[in-house]
Amino acid sequence: MSNTDLKPMIREAKIEEAEILTNISFSSKGYWKYPKEYYEVWAKELTISSDYVQNNDVFVFETDGKIIGYYSIVELTDDIERSGIKISKGCWLEHMFIEPQSIGKGIGTKMFEHLRERCTSRGVCEVGILADPNTKGFYLKMGCEYKMEYPSTIKNRTTPFLQLKIRRR
Repeated sequence: MSNTDLKPMIREAKIEEAEILTNISFSSKGYWKYPKEYYEVWAKELTISSDYVQNNDVFVFETDGKIIGYYSIVELTDDIERSGIKISKGCWLEHMFIEPQSIGKGIGTKMFEHLRERCTSRGVCEVGILADPNTKGFYLKMGCEYKMEYPSTIKNRTTPFLQLKIRRR
C-alpha cells in the first residue's frame, strides 16, 4: 500500500511527534496574522513537549501519513492560576490546531466530534475551552455555550471562555 492509499485517521499522538505538534501550533496561529510580539508571549503555551504528550490525551489528525492537526484534553484535579488567570478544575480542551492550508476543510469538525465521543465514553460531562477569539464561531457551531471573556496572556486583550456540555447516552 502506498502512502496515497492511506485514509484520514485520528489517533493518539506519539511522544516523538512533539516537535511536529509545536510546529502546527505556531503555523496555525500564523493563519490569523497576529503581531510577532504575540508569539513571544505564546511561545511557552504553544510549545508541546514529549512530557506533555505522554501525560495528557493528545490526538492527531493524519492523512496520507502526514499529521495536519491535533487536539489535546487536560484534566485539572485542582483549580490553578496561569498567567494571572484562574482556571477551574475539570476537563479542558487545551489545544486544537490545524495546518493553515487545511483550515476550512472539515478537519476541525472531525477532531471535535472525536473529542466529544472520547469524553462521552469516559463519562466527562463538561469540557472548558479558552478559545482564540477567531475560533469562537467554530466552537459555537459545534454546540458549545459561550460563558464570558477571560483576560488573555496578551495585554489589553480577552479570550472567550466556552463550555461543551456532554449529553449522557
